[in-house]
Amino acid sequence: MGMRAISEFSVTGSLSEVHPDLLLEILAFANKFCCEGLKDACDRKLASLVSSRQDAVELMECAIEENSPILAASCLQVFLHELPDSLNDCRVVEILCNANEEQRCIMAGQASFSLFCLLSEVAINLEPRSDKTVRFLVRLVQSAKDNRQRMLAFHQFGWVKLLRKEYDEAEQLFEEAVKAGHIYSISGLARISYVRGQKSWSYEKLTSVISSSTSLGWMYQERSLYCEGDKKWSDLEKATELDPTLTYPYMYRAASLIRKQKAETALAEINRILGFKLALECLELRFCFYLALENYQAALCDVQAILTISPTYRIFEGRVAASQLRMLVREHVENWSTADCWLQLYDRWSSVDDIGSLSVIYQMLESDAAKGVLYFRQSLLLLRLNCPEAAMRSLQLARQHASSEDERLVYEGWILYDTGHCEEGLQKAEESIKLKRSFEAFFLKAYALADSSQDPSCSSTVISLLEDALKCPSDRLRKGQALNNLGSVYVDCGKLDLAADCYINALKIRHTRAHQGLARVHYLRNDRAAAYHEMTTLIEKALNNASAYEKRSEYCDRDLTKADLEMVTWLDPLRVYPYRYRAAVLMDSHKEKEAIAELSRAIAFKADVHLLHLRAAFHEHIGDVMAALRDCRAALSVDPNHQEMLELHSRVNSHEP
Repeated sequence: MGMRAISEFSVTGSLSEVHPDLLLEILAFANKFCCEGLKDACDRKLASLVSSRQDAVELMECAIEENSPILAASCLQVFLHELPDSLNDCRVVEILCNANEEQRCIMAGQASFSLFCLLSEVAINLEPRSDKTVRFLVRLVQSAKDNRQRMLAFHQFGWVKLLRKEYDEAEQLFEEAVKAGHIYSISGLARISYVRGQKSWSYEKLTSVISSSTSLGWMYQERSLYCEGDKKWSDLEKATELDPTLTYPYMYRAASLIRKQKAETALAEINRILGFKLALECLELRFCFYLALENYQAALCDVQAILTISPTYRIFEGRVAASQLRMLVREHVENWSTADCWLQLYDRWSSVDDIGSLSVIYQMLESDAAKGVLYFRQSLLLLRLNCPEAAMRSLQLARQHASSEDERLVYEGWILYDTGHCEEGLQKAEESIKLKRSFEAFFLKAYALADSSQDPSCSSTVISLLEDALKCPSDRLRKGQALNNLGSVYVDCGKLDLAADCYINALKIRHTRAHQGLARVHYLRNDRAAAYHEMTTLIEKALNNASAYEKRSEYCDRDLTKADLEMVTWLDPLRVYPYRYRAAVLMDSHKEKEAIAELSRAIAFKADVHLLHLRAAFHEHIGDVMAALRDCRAALSVDPNHQEMLELHSRVNSHEP
């Protein structure tokens, strides 16, 4: 049979339907007698047959033995697709960790370092102190080829060894990372010295780093660990000034204030970071504050939000399951009926209280309500809170709990859309509409079509779809969103009266964000005062209002614009527009150094492509070609297809000496 298949291949150039076991024999034959065409055909045929982890485990050994990179890549793809679960399979771990350099090359080509970087990261997230994590990090170090890869590998391995309290090995790894140029690894050496009782050395070492290089937030945060009192407070204030995204300074200040019985100030401090960064450790701290203050309703809200994002979360340094504490807190809080829950959800959604909305939905999921719809609402909130993994988990749960086939197709469509498969998502929406004309199916189709089509004529189709959606039964939360979206399409088409009607109708059913759309209509009618007033109303209603301040800044004079954008940076330092605006104003005033410094302030903690593009253009303007090139390359490493950056890079590159 094998020779007959080989004979057919020599005539036709293709393999007919051949049993996998026979394909393996033919592959070995082709490899032994250097039949490259036959070997490649077998390699590809076998690769197409890998459909499960079991297949991948069984065929990977053969792929490595016969030097079949396509088959090996197909097996590896299955392992990666099933992360993190596949790392709980000892067979997969053995295959990946026992591979030598040549075998790693067959599996991953020149991407061995990237592969083990990913595997190490996943293993660290699962259990940083485990032997499995160490094995992956050993391979990461072995795969490192250049200085940049080595310093990353040594640093990662050093922190794991530090967590395992293997201090001598951790010290050696951090020293290797520092030699390779990794300044942050000095913080690892400082922590080891502190453990050994050399606190003053740790402080002095970090002081030396601060004085000898560009100051960054983490440097002051790390140094604060080795001092007390005013020095510690001062370092943490400086850390927040340089990098407002670091969570520890807020937590320390809030905890210090609560110990001094300054509860209101402590809550304001922890709320400040929760306003732009949903860090679970900060939510946990606020939960503890509310417990201490006996505000059980607020404590329940926070613990339910925590459990929504991380169902297995453990509080008090991992000693107590958050779910257990929730049960204890529930005993002190009045139970809400289903009607009460819906009223609470409307209130929180209307006031743009996303954490509060998450908590209410968590509570509603315990009832007999339609779970598919609730999980879907949950996913929308999680996306808004920048929790994409939790949002996808909620979407998958929505699909799992769908009450009908047409509903399930809608959730599948959103899953496809959110993972970049827009056309397939559209198809799911159309299949759902064929089964039943529903609000969510029309809304999905309109949303995906508006986002994917560059053809201006598609606006009329989107309008028709949203109008069809509004004719179908749904709750006010979703109808408000549809009216808001419809208003945006009308604005883009220049139909301002129709747009205003949509926004006003959305506001009537408490879709608060419609104020922003109505403000835009006022502005396009040359009524800036009305636009400013509309955004002021939104600011007053919304609990999270950084975006409202940013939008209002477009409708006022320069002094008020400056004040609004300063407020945006205070409320949400991750929003990039205020930095770009201030830098542009400085550049217009011929203050080039100050303009570049304003952008650098944000780039230090957020490597945003737009910020890097603007700074590169400023560097080009003042003739600093090397700095402009550095920013271009940094931006293109984040987004290789950024057209404006590609053009700037090409222009600057032509000036390179």
